[in-house]
Amino acid sequence: MDAKSEVILRHDHWQGRILLVNPPQDQLFQSLQNVGATQISVWTWNFADHSFFNNHLESTFDVQPKADDYDQIIIFIPKAKALLDYILAQCIRLLGIGKSIYLVGEKKAGIERSAKQLQSFGKTIKLDSARHCQLWQLVIDKLPTEKASHLETWIKRYPISINDETLQICALPGVFSQDHLDVGTAQLLPYLKHVKSGSVLDFGCGAGIISAVLAKQDSSRKMTAVDIDAFALCSTELTFAENQLSEQLTTLAITDIQDISDQFDVVVSNPPFHQGIKTNYQASENLCKFAKQRLRPQGELWIVANRFLNYPSLIEAQFAQCVQKADSRGFKVLYAQS
Repeated sequence: MDAKSEVILRHDHWQGRILLVNPPQDQLFQSLQNVGATQISVWTWNFADHSFFNNHLESTFDVQPKADDYDQIIIFIPKAKALLDYILAQCIRLLGIGKSIYLVGEKKAGIERSAKQLQSFGKTIKLDSARHCQLWQLVIDKLPTEKASHLETWIKRYPISINDETLQICALPGVFSQDHLDVGTAQLLPYLKHVKSGSVLDFGCGAGIISAVLAKQDSSRKMTAVDIDAFALCSTELTFAENQLSEQLTTLAITDIQDISDQFDVVVSNPPFHQGIKTNYQASENLCKFAKQRLRPQGELWIVANRFLNYPSLIEAQFAQCVQKADSRGFKVLYAQS
């Protein structure tokens, strides 16, 4: 059992219809049912978590929770402060005045800082501090504004320019580099003009920067943007719509490149290596190991990655060669052909 769930189970006042927001993959839901909860639902934007919970109970994989009559909501804090603000706006309006939201998280993940974000909406109480975690309660006495409940309010927009073209990027809270072009992607962008035409898989699409540039450069390209995160997939869709490119885009929620069955002419990625506050290289290492299986003959792999990561050797093991196109500002641009 996750430590955060253990802290929740130290208390016995859980009852009625409970929504778990961003919970870890464990058996907390079963334990809550044993102590008085009549119905447990989950809202998550992590597709791996959704796949786990969907086998046991009602799970919503989306950027918004399912509207329902909940008695209590328990939020496991996300990494991004702005994302928690958005989640609170959604959840507080679902519950209404007088009901309680509970916030749980690890101390090293910033639970004390996160708890301060509750204070605008009512009285906050620290219920527990154990297992290197804290549990807080908010008794709601003030609702967020109606505007705060609209997704559009939370979109950050910024322009990027490449090859005399300007694109408007749209990104939601919690999405990597929500309000600026990240260094790694910036190193890759000049090389996208060399990418062959055809069908392209953007692995770990984020806000859709790489996909949108490739689509803008060649209107015949068909882009498949994949990510584990619902906010990233939605951001990519918003970016394509903002730049009138939507007809070229397909989005797909995945946990790993092995979830994909189609083949492509190009696989391109600024691969992620964080899940929440933890570093996790498995998905990006699997990309290097299995990308060749997702490529048609003469297909191309383009990756930008931190210099310290050992991706070249993983790529060479599959493709027999890995060409380093650039090494700048701590990032390498890598290329291989099937």
